[in-house]
Amino acid sequence: MPHPALVVEIAAGHVAAARWGASRGSLESYAAEPLPGGSVMPSPVETNVTQPDAVREGLRRVFGRLPHRGAPLALLVPDMAVRVFVLPFENLPRKAQDALPLLRWRLKKSVPFDVDETTVSWMRQAGRDGSLEVVTAIARRRILREYEELLESVGIRPGVVLSSSLATLPLLGESGATLLARLCGSTLTTVVVQGESLCVYRSTELSAGPRQFDAQAVLDEVFPAVAYFQDTWGREIDRAYLAGFGEKSDLFRDALGRELNIGVEPIAAARGAQSLDSQGKGLLRQGLDGLAGWAMNGAS
Repeated sequence: MPHPALVVEIAAGHVAAARWGASRGSLESYAAEPLPGGSVMPSPVETNVTQPDAVREGLRRVFGRLPHRGAPLALLVPDMAVRVFVLPFENLPRKAQDALPLLRWRLKKSVPFDVDETTVSWMRQAGRDGSLEVVTAIARRRILREYEELLESVGIRPGVVLSSSLATLPLLGESGATLLARLCGSTLTTVVVQGESLCVYRSTELSAGPRQFDAQAVLDEVFPAVAYFQDTWGREIDRAYLAGFGEKSDLFRDALGRELNIGVEPIAAARGAQSLDSQGKGLLRQGLDGLAGWAMNGAS
């Protein structure tokens, strides 16, 4: 995967961009702009960009402060726009033209749209017993084009498109089993990684915004992911990190720690995040962990 130094995120509540330096984790500059409520409504099937003029103006403001210099960049889109699966395989052809039809066939009954009208990306990894697993991301082409066309309308060409939480994962950098609960708007994404292997990935839309829902609502969404990991991998979670909970971080940290009997910290405390410079760590305090995670993906 290419790793351009410039990355932009279009989220439900903001647009933001960061340029990373040649030294890993070194932030050169960044800019962010809030969006009016309802400008972007993430969904795997319905129209996402409901107020394109507002988003376009936000992008113009961001790139007015952070010139893009005509180079391709990485585009991060909301988690709900991309479905992610971890699929077991006995064997998968190495050639993309042979692997793609097989992946689409496997996903046909798992997604609420026609798999022939999708963009599919995948990566091999080792499962618990060394067997082959394939991490697969799939999205409707027309949904991705909504985001790409916004950038193209302001003279920018995206070279990589990635869901925001997938971009965030390198901030963990831990050994053992690590849980990440990440909130963006009303979307909660729960991820479990075992070392460098993605074990569980679950995105759900909460019924209330982050200021209204309580700790139990989050626990009810996190527990199925934890239970699946424990049943599949036969071990407990070692630690957990939170991202995007803002002023309620302490409340959710205490609740999750009590229920799972593990240490729970903000994502800024994760091993991978420690590689960021002081300005890069500042992105985490502003809830821009996707932009920060892109640096750990290897941006240069």
